[in-house]
Amino acid sequence: MIINKIRIMKTKAFFQTIALLFFLIITIDAVSQAARIKDIVSIKGVRNNQLVGYGLVVGLDGTGDGKKSRFTIHSMVSMLEKMGVTVDPNKIAVSNVAAVMVTATLPPFARAGSRIDTLVSSIGDAKSLQGGTLLMTPLKAANGRIYAVAQGPVNTGGFSAGGSGGSIQKNFPTVGRVINGALVEREVDRGFNNRNELTLALHTPDFTTAFRVADTINRHLLKPVAKAMDAGTLSVKVPPEFNSDLVGLLAKIETLEVQTDNHAKVVINERTGTVVMGEDVRISTIAIAHGNLSIVIKENPNVSQPLPFSKGKTVVTPNTDISVKEGSKQLVVIPRGASIGDVVRALNALGVSPRDLIAIFQAIKAAGALQADLEVI
Repeated sequence: MIINKIRIMKTKAFFQTIALLFFLIITIDAVSQAARIKDIVSIKGVRNNQLVGYGLVVGLDGTGDGKKSRFTIHSMVSMLEKMGVTVDPNKIAVSNVAAVMVTATLPPFARAGSRIDTLVSSIGDAKSLQGGTLLMTPLKAANGRIYAVAQGPVNTGGFSAGGSGGSIQKNFPTVGRVINGALVEREVDRGFNNRNELTLALHTPDFTTAFRVADTINRHLLKPVAKAMDAGTLSVKVPPEFNSDLVGLLAKIETLEVQTDNHAKVVINERTGTVVMGEDVRISTIAIAHGNLSIVIKENPNVSQPLPFSKGKTVVTPNTDISVKEGSKQLVVIPRGASIGDVVRALNALGVSPRDLIAIFQAIKAAGALQADLEVI
């Protein structure tokens, strides 16, 4: 009797261990495929703003704009006049100045006094911006308002040198960066903490993913505050306890993990011969045969040289070798509902190259057997 109880206890422990291992495997697999909400959504109204400005880079070692870039000379004259110096544009001939376009990205919640990087790009015929200094340049947004002012030394990360017989160049010396060169002068008022509702936008719209995100938020907050409006938009009502702590609410939501779902797709780049397939790609029952036909033609002319003092002529006799080789691969049957692994193994059995794979997938799609979107980029 005692022995039977011990056996029963061992059997229960065995099955409990198996169940626990099975649960852990499923949990680990789900977690491995999950993504944080902060990585798949963006918050409406919290975004970057593009800034642009026109300026001058001075101090170049003869690598600036030439005489053909008249707008550079006019910009210099205008700048000098603002400083109380009057000059004749027709008498200016310098090559140490270059006209540039300055671009920057104003991050969300940037405050007055903070600094951001700027990108400086030549718009004239300057050869290099190496060693130059960007003069004070106002940076405007799309509404025409000035939000930052850029100034400072330009770092090109490249060089160019040469002479009359040749030249050498590394990277692009006509584009440079001013590290922390822009000073934010105006803030973007967002009224972030005054919101009673948040709108989340999925980076990749999908109905299943949107539903899972809303369900995860509701289960974590224990309240039905999140609702999927469509495949790419979610509405989250701010609970009363977070009215004055919207940052805390977002901190709780952003770290939640959700298992994403996407459309089955095969992406083909014919220029590089690249084929990328998602894990949800399925193929109906189909037979594939792919044979390569190669024809090689070689010209091996035979030269007949006469003996010395024989008054003969050199004769060239054409000799053409033609070889034809055709692949002998047999039909390969791919069963219905084959997974991505089955598809890869079957195509590898045919010995196809990436270029051949593109033609095969196009043929499978034309036959109506590819249960996925085929996108050519």
